Amino acid sequence: MSKLWSGRFQKETNKLVEELTASITFDQKLADEDIEGSLAHVQMLGECGIIPAEDAEKIAEGLKVIQKKIAQGEVNYLVAHEDIHMNIEKMLTDEIGPVAGKLHTGRSRNDQVATDMHLYMRRKTEGLIELVEAAQEALLTQAEANVDTILPGYTHLQRAQPISFAHHLLAYFWMLERDKGRLQDSLKRINLLPLGAGALAGTTFPINRQRVAELLDFDGVYPNSLDAVSDRDFIAEFLSIASIMMVHLSRLSEELILWSSQEFQFVELDDSFCTGSSMMPQKKNPDVPELIRGKTGRVFGNLIGLLTVLKGLPLAYNKDLQEDKEGMFDSVETLEGALMLLAPMLETMTVNTKAMQEAVTKDYSNATDLADYLVNKGMPFREAHEVIGQLVHYGIKHGKFLLDLDLNEFQSFSELFDDAVYTVLKPENVVAARNSEGGTGFDQVKKQLQLARNAGTVLAFHSKQ
Repeated sequence: MSKLWSGRFQKETNKLVEELTASITFDQKLADEDIEGSLAHVQMLGECGIIPAEDAEKIAEGLKVIQKKIAQGEVNYLVAHEDIHMNIEKMLTDEIGPVAGKLHTGRSRNDQVATDMHLYMRRKTEGLIELVEAAQEALLTQAEANVDTILPGYTHLQRAQPISFAHHLLAYFWMLERDKGRLQDSLKRINLLPLGAGALAGTTFPINRQRVAELLDFDGVYPNSLDAVSDRDFIAEFLSIASIMMVHLSRLSEELILWSSQEFQFVELDDSFCTGSSMMPQKKNPDVPELIRGKTGRVFGNLIGLLTVLKGLPLAYNKDLQEDKEGMFDSVETLEGALMLLAPMLETMTVNTKAMQEAVTKDYSNATDLADYLVNKGMPFREAHEVIGQLVHYGIKHGKFLLDLDLNEFQSFSELFDDAVYTVLKPENVVAARNSEGGTGFDQVKKQLQLARNAGTVLAFHSKQ
């Protein structure tokens, strides 16, 4: 089958080369973007008088027919036509005849594919921002219902200090808020138009790149044609953002896995987000958070893969850049899938407040408050730390928690202890006492919730519901 670029060649392409160089198996995902870019390009060609207006109109009508056929699943993509651009141009030629060949006037597949990916990343980034907001909303809803719920806070996966469960959930809200901010900021780099750069040096035709940018709702155009066709920073940036976001989703998933285990029993995930065992009938496996955690590695790999492709490329376009798409598609779809499941999984999660409360009454996580109690009595903190460390050792040795000790036992370590120690040690008072800005104190958590409600576009999302 003759290629659209085969005039200079005397031999048919080797079939193995054809299979290696073809990208249609994956870049067909860019079909809508390719047609959208072509419609703007041909409108500009007609308006500038580069091709006759009637030809521009005929090409645009043909593109819309093909767009409809693609949407209805009525087209067959052929590896022989290499990529989405050539497949659509061949379909257009079959639809309207030789006039279709005028569509490619003043452009190259190099600036065409770059434009397609900018359009794709803009659409997907905007969609991901909405999905992040949905996950944030689920976190806020659970947090608002659990301000007074207390669970152990951990460092080194060891009991540290009691905290509000809402405070814990809000930590993930703010991680996602930063992720959302990075996505929003990346749109400034994504929303630039490469089209009109040609293969690498521009074109001899009197095109109007600003008009195409206007038609496609871009903020501006690349000022350098070499940079326009070779830049993949916007994809690398997205993959970096996606990697950081997957770190956050993976950390949250790890906690959900731990919390839903028999050893913790802090939460129970809804049956619709778990699976069973083919052998053990009692099992309820947290497969969704496990897979989110597991898929994080492939997103990391996509980032490293693209950076490795880019690191040694001379200007301008090189065929290596064909390797930019599969990782991009995969990371987008991985993030979309994770976020679409995360929000309803969090919304339907049952919080076992009783198990959390029992946990914070059967540990030594209130020990820091006992040290602070002695400091407030005038003892230097380092001395207080030593005294309470000895007191905890005594409790462990005698199988008692701090609230189980009588006053004589306390006073055997320091005469500064009095009956007020029992009030200080209650978990709810331990939490409430941490009223510094950003702390886990209940009043501070309520302020934080209000701050979260006012953050970014979460309110806008909330108002749509």
